[in-house]
Formats: sequence, C-alpha cells, structure tokens
Amino acid sequence: MLAKIFKHKKRFEKEEIFSPLTGELVPLERVPDPVFSQKMMGDGVAVIPEEGVLVSPVEGEVVQVFHTKHAIGIKSLSGLEILLHVGLETVELNGEGFTVFIKEGQTVKVGDPLLNFDIAFLRNENKEIITPIIITNYSDKVDEIERVDQQAVSRGEKLFVCNFK
Repeated sequence: MLAKIFKHKKRFEKEEIFSPLTGELVPLERVPDPVFSQKMMGDGVAVIPEEGVLVSPVEGEVVQVFHTKHAIGIKSLSGLEILLHVGLETVELNGEGFTVFIKEGQTVKVGDPLLNFDIAFLRNENKEIITPIIITNYSDKVDEIERVDQQAVSRGEKLFVCNFK
C-alpha cells in the first residue's frame, strides 16, 4: 500500500537507443544541415535509409507527430526526448510520400512501426533522405553517448547508449 502512495521513480543510469532504420550510419556532423550538424537541437546520429520503414528506437510515448508527417517525437521511459526527422526539407512536402501508423499519446516499444516513407518520391522531389535521430534534451540528461562502431545498421540494432548524469 505504501508503495502506491510513495511511487518510487526508477533512476536510470543509461539507456540503449536502437536503430529505427536500416541503412548507412552517419555521424551527425556529416548531415548537410547546420541545425543538425552543429547539434543545435541536440546530439545523436543519422542514418541514410535503404528502405522507407521507420520504427521506434525506444520504449516510450509518442509525444509529437508533426502534421507534415516527416518527424516524430518520442519520450523514452527514462525521460529522453528523441526526435526522428525523416529527410531534410521534407516538411515542404506537407505529408505527401509519408504514411503514419501512430498518434500522439500512444505508447510504443522498440521496433513498433511509426511510419513509412517513399524514398523514390523524396528523391524525385530533390529531398535528402538522410534521417537524424536526435536526443533533444541531451544537455539536460546525458553525460556521454557511446556510439556503435559500424557503418551500416539494421532496424532494431543498437545505435548508441546514453549514459546519464
């Protein structure tokens, strides 16, 4: 009974982030957009996708689905705020080429489908398909990121580990 009254909040020391895409793993510094490459929004990595399937990289809650369907925000169980931003300047497509499977407030697990996107369509519209995966509250919560040392990733493989302050 006392446990219900004094809900003990679990303290996380670290959290693993899994790849939401299959493709080439790219350092954030190589994303051809200074907002991401200069880490203005936070730290993370990017993936150049081989297929147009985006899945959840963590267990948590969908906190934002952009009305243009190109980006999704998820808050993990540990409190990490993760932005998945499919492509660059894809906001200009107003959702065309994207199919979203989730909604705000929905809980997700690692590997749950979030959205599909048409890579050929994005390229035909002259959009970069590189997809940043950003911890937007990095400076508040994370001491360091341990990135995997590989050039290619598959959906569901470990991308990096966030060690908390």
